[in-house]
Amino acid sequence: MEDESGSLPPKSDFSAWYNDVLWRAEIMDVRYPVKGLYVWFPFGFGLRRHTYAILRGLLDGSGHDETLFPLLIPKTEFMKEAEHIKGFEEEVYWVTHGGLTELDVPLALRPTSETAMYPMFALWVRSHADLPIKIYQIVNTFRYETKHTRPLIRLREITSFKEAHTAHATWDEAAAQVETALSLYTQFYDDLCIPVIISRRPDWDKFPGADYTMAVDALMPDGRTLQVGTAHHLGTHFSKTFNITYEDATGEQQFVSQTCYGISERCIAAAIGVHGDDRGLVLPPKVAPVQVVIIPIIMKKQAEEVRAAAEALKAELEATGLRVKVDDRELRPGAKYYHWEMRGVPLRIEVGPRDLAAGTVVAATRDGEKMTLLRAGLAGEIPSVLAAFAGRLREQAEASLTSRIVQAESVDAAVEATKTGIAVVNWCGDEACAEAIEKETNASVLGTEVRSAHIGKSEGACIVCGRPGTSTVIARTY
Repeated sequence: MEDESGSLPPKSDFSAWYNDVLWRAEIMDVRYPVKGLYVWFPFGFGLRRHTYAILRGLLDGSGHDETLFPLLIPKTEFMKEAEHIKGFEEEVYWVTHGGLTELDVPLALRPTSETAMYPMFALWVRSHADLPIKIYQIVNTFRYETKHTRPLIRLREITSFKEAHTAHATWDEAAAQVETALSLYTQFYDDLCIPVIISRRPDWDKFPGADYTMAVDALMPDGRTLQVGTAHHLGTHFSKTFNITYEDATGEQQFVSQTCYGISERCIAAAIGVHGDDRGLVLPPKVAPVQVVIIPIIMKKQAEEVRAAAEALKAELEATGLRVKVDDRELRPGAKYYHWEMRGVPLRIEVGPRDLAAGTVVAATRDGEKMTLLRAGLAGEIPSVLAAFAGRLREQAEASLTSRIVQAESVDAAVEATKTGIAVVNWCGDEACAEAIEKETNASVLGTEVRSAHIGKSEGACIVCGRPGTSTVIARTY
């Protein structure tokens, strides 16, 4: 479908590269005639499916149950929590008619599902024996985004929003659940070979209605951070609004404490941006729709034998659980290499007459490692080849992140650091000082209580006022 000649814009021009690679690698089609809504190509949807399979596995394995709530939320429920609705009031799509009939109660297309779920929580919870509740769903959400939209990053329809919602007997149990969520997210991004930074958002930037918000950020090639996950401690804000109570062991009624935490398709944008190169996608093996592509090198002699050998190898590899494709199109090998490199396939295996004679295959990983492998026992060898490739991706991403983090001792140093990456400064916690930092740097105060192997904790004078401050992450954001 795409032009199989020419090259991508260089990745150093990240915006142009990103837009082009989404099309050429068949991730998303941006031509849908509604701003901020995009169509998944089948290949891109395969990437989505395998990515979210990891997330589902982590949640299912830690005591969460998957569910599905309606898309439409009555205005009467949506408007109950004042702080929450104030945070979303400019972003909500409203359904006002059913056919030609005006609805008695307008319905919101969910921007998030607290006000859809929590009236049901009030019906489900009666005693402490009903707790904890830990559920999640993967759904589309709608937000009337007025900023510049960008596929997978800033959308009006978030097509792949994983939101988990939990209810607990005490505030401390809910806080422990936030920590569990962050642990799951760290493991998830490790599977994507993406290093992340976790921090506590300032109070003015927390989720509407939360006691506090912890956020997960990845650094993109243009030096901007992308928020790729959040975990919110909701305290009793929503349980008081929706009357979610339980009878404790002494017979007293208590309000539950709650959490919610989410990840969207921004996780896929991060994988594309962090790992891709000037030739296209570079996909971590666990999420690649095609993990191994076999290229038969067809010549006049032994053509059928080569094709049969490729199919036999495919069957052998698939039997071990690998996702394999044989590319037997009538194209020159170079065109096939270009095609699959653009799509980020982790491993290419070539099979030709000489390989049949020698009992070997030629293999190449997407990052350029070439090797000759024995055909006998090859299926047992491939997992270690893919694991080594994933390890190199992880190491490269870690090195790139480390190189773009600067400990800034002054506002001027923070200005320079945020041009290409992340500044770590000491900040006193005062909002006026944060506003001064953001004004001077044209960047955002992301948060404190920073958790990252790449950022040490420090105490020192606030770079604005000189009062005692603590390590704080500053960066330009999407």
